[in-house]
Amino acid sequence: MEILNFLKYSLNLKNVQRQGWIDKLSIQNPESVADHSYSMAMMAMIISDLENYDTEKILKMTLLHDLAESKIGDITPEQMTCENKKKIENEAFEKIICQLPNVLKSQYVEIWKEYQNNNSKESQLVHQVDRLEMALQAKMYEKNGKSLGDIEPFLESAKSNITDEKLKQLLNRILQD
Repeated sequence: MEILNFLKYSLNLKNVQRQGWIDKLSIQNPESVADHSYSMAMMAMIISDLENYDTEKILKMTLLHDLAESKIGDITPEQMTCENKKKIENEAFEKIICQLPNVLKSQYVEIWKEYQNNNSKESQLVHQVDRLEMALQAKMYEKNGKSLGDIEPFLESAKSNITDEKLKQLLNRILQD
C-alpha cells in the first residue's frame, strides 16, 4: 500500500527525542517529537479556531512541520547552519512523501514549503505556536526540578520569536505560572 511507509515514518516520531532538552537540560527521557507535535496541534487548533484561521491547513502544517525528523533526527541550531538543515530536511521530506498519491503529495509539499518560507499568516502562527509549546514544556521541566536559569534560554527564544499579541499574552501567562 502506498501510504504504509509514510505512516511508518509518522509513527517513528514517537522514537525521536527532542534533542535540545537532552543537550541543554540533560533530561534523560525528554518528550519525543511526536509528543511535541501533538501538543502543538492542540494549541494550534484552539488558537486557530478562536482567531478564525484556516484550522484544517494549520493542523496539517503543524503535523507536517517536523515530519522530516523521523528520518534525520531532531537537529538543533548548534549542530549545523540553517541552510544545511533546510536542505537535509527538504530531502528527507521528499523521500517520506514520495510514495503518497500525487494529490496528497502536491498538497503536503505546498504546505511544507509554505511553512518553511514562513510567508503566510498560517505559517507565521505555526512557527509562533512552536515556540509557545517549547516555553510551556520548559516550564513543565522547571516544575519537575530544572532551575529557571536552566530553562531561561528556551523562554528567551519564545519571547523573541512570538510577535502575535494574543500569543504574547498567553506566553506571559505561561511565564507567570
